[in-house]
Amino acid sequence: MIADKMRTRLAALRPTTLEIRDDSESHRGHAGFREGGESHFHIRIASPMFKGMSRLQQHRLVHATLGDIVPQIHALSLDLSES
Repeated sequence: MIADKMRTRLAALRPTTLEIRDDSESHRGHAGFREGGESHFHIRIASPMFKGMSRLQQHRLVHATLGDIVPQIHALSLDLSES
């Protein structure tokens, strides 16, 4: 499962909070929807590694950490904070 792979990779950011939600079903009939889900995700993560980073830098770090997972999905929304 993609969510499991995300969780494993994001562990490198030492999160104090990590929630990964598959929102695919709420996008049924819209662009990028795939039967079976795993096309639209929301991630909520708090990490001490975000300290001193701009919002853009935090997003780039998450995307870099997820690496080749990002192109496999249609949409990714992020709720990031430092802990």
